[in-house]
Amino acid sequence: MASFRLARSASVALLRPSLASSLSILSSSSQSSSTATTGLHFSTPFSRLSQLFPDHDDSRHHFRVPKENLSFLSNFRPGVCWMSTSSGVADSSGKGDQPDRSSDNKNVAGVPSWIDVYLPRGIQPYAKLARLDKPIGTWLLAWPCMWSITLASAPGHLPDFKMMALFGCGALLLRGAGCTVNDLLDRDIDTMVERTKLRPVASGLLKPFQGICFLGFQLLLGLGILLQLNNYSRVLGASSLFLVFSYPLMKRFTFWPQAYLGLTFNWGALLGWSAIRGSLDPAIALPLYFSGVFWTLVYDTIYAHQDKEDDIKVGVKSTALRFGDTTKEWTTGFGIACISSLALSGYNADIGWSYYAFLSAASGQMAWQIWTVNLTCRADCNRKFVSNKWFGALIFSGILFGRVFS
Repeated sequence: MASFRLARSASVALLRPSLASSLSILSSSSQSSSTATTGLHFSTPFSRLSQLFPDHDDSRHHFRVPKENLSFLSNFRPGVCWMSTSSGVADSSGKGDQPDRSSDNKNVAGVPSWIDVYLPRGIQPYAKLARLDKPIGTWLLAWPCMWSITLASAPGHLPDFKMMALFGCGALLLRGAGCTVNDLLDRDIDTMVERTKLRPVASGLLKPFQGICFLGFQLLLGLGILLQLNNYSRVLGASSLFLVFSYPLMKRFTFWPQAYLGLTFNWGALLGWSAIRGSLDPAIALPLYFSGVFWTLVYDTIYAHQDKEDDIKVGVKSTALRFGDTTKEWTTGFGIACISSLALSGYNADIGWSYYAFLSAASGQMAWQIWTVNLTCRADCNRKFVSNKWFGALIFSGILFGRVFS
């Protein structure tokens, strides 16, 4: 204790009082080291210290205190090697302030989302359960709907914007409902997967009963949208609920859950056409639908490579595990089938030539993501997965220009 007082008084004498009061020393009594302390690291720059510590590096925004200036710490235990002005807690490696990954008001990367900033605290878990902070799923669900609605419009005319708005809201609600079902059924699995362990139900922020009540609320709103469509579309839309509720179970039984997701996520390609025309034209709607299924097999296989290590430990299946090192060959085949189906649908719809120009650009985008993705890098897999919103936008633009100018 006497040594601590002596060293502390020396440090206060060395530093200005206003700075000494703002610095905190983090020590560990349970760990010791045989190596001598080489310096203190200040995580926040202070211009007042530039004269005291000549090793100040403004470009890196930190100070490295030379060893000779630390003689006043000679009586400190070797474990004292970190000094911080922030509220972060030092980790055992001495790398300093780390994001709090266990906080319920931050996402898995430790960075608050717009939900954390703008929504009341009581609503935040429900918004995260519906993945409102991750809109890519809504885009991937909405694009086949927009393709179909635009393709079903009369030649030389713009698509029905009211119908597109309804389907956009429906995509948001149905995607949220699907995520809720998934999290309720997978709550035990999610706790064992690094990427999903902080989801609201898995982490305990929401109880299963609360999730079920929220699911009922989402489905009720979705029913309100479905009732605004024609009778044929109401029956067709309601029939997709079986796929929505059964999809989360597929990864327990088959290595092809991505194919089942494709059947679910692209139902809007059928529903959008029937909402405009009152029935289905199989020669146009079915190739469009199956193009979406093949597209899903591409992007969700890439996405599944993020979790392949955890999936092996947990015992669930995916196309990422099924294809392994041949993933790029398989996804190339699915990509060719997707583009071919889109070309067939456009040909049968007698669409304008500009559609094929955009289809060529979309083909390039898909080829880029398949052949440049690093399947061993989770971050790159996620980047390529998210880039599919641009693939959907290119196809939509092609259908729009092709239909308006046909």
